[in-house]
Amino acid sequence: MNKNINIEALPADSQDTVINAGRKISLPAGIFYLLTFISIPTLSLYAPIHEPGFMLHPGNDNDIILGGILEIIVALAGIATAVILYPLLKRQNNTLALGLVASRVLEAGTMFAGVAFLLTAVGLHQNGAGADAGEISHALVTLYDRIFLLGQGFIPAINDLLLGVLLYRSRLVPRTLSVIGIAGALPLVAGYIAILFGFIDRISPLAGLAAVPVAVFEFSLGVYLLVKGFKPGSALLMQNEKLRVHE
Repeated sequence: MNKNINIEALPADSQDTVINAGRKISLPAGIFYLLTFISIPTLSLYAPIHEPGFMLHPGNDNDIILGGILEIIVALAGIATAVILYPLLKRQNNTLALGLVASRVLEAGTMFAGVAFLLTAVGLHQNGAGADAGEISHALVTLYDRIFLLGQGFIPAINDLLLGVLLYRSRLVPRTLSVIGIAGALPLVAGYIAILFGFIDRISPLAGLAAVPVAVFEFSLGVYLLVKGFKPGSALLMQNEKLRVHE
């Protein structure tokens, strides 16, 4: 199933069928992968809620609320990437493809929970809870930081490992790109463990560096799928039952 197929040997109408079928999957997948990067500004948007005495500071919380909205969009976009790719990836390995969907849903679940923690603290602030709610607010922010570490510092490594393997075996995209996804999982997990045991800080340069390979993989994959789409001579052909006879 993972062998390359000479698409030029097919009739013109069959070539168009393969290419069009591929674009119907790769185009939205690419868009949603790029959409997962819109939460980058949350580090600065969430800065006020991490400050000591947040509950005592006046001012609106619009930046924090905006950050929460961005994270929710990213969570939904992440699920969408796995769901859109599933009909194609399951032809390579249904178990791994299902695992990718499950992992994306789990990642999104941690993001929803994290946003709920922050917005609860925001609600206390907006209601003028004052100093009495300071410890509760601090606990909620700490919960967010910890679930962020799990949901966006560890689970993405599982996502990209599964996807990288599926793409490598199917040759739907250049194998070099797939290898970046597979190899990028290791430093992300190492960074997660280092933060968990206190060897490095959550927002230190080393922590950011550990996430670079995964970010490069997902951004490059999004651009590739959006601009070029899947390689038409790959296992993509197998998604169209009517074209099996041409293998």
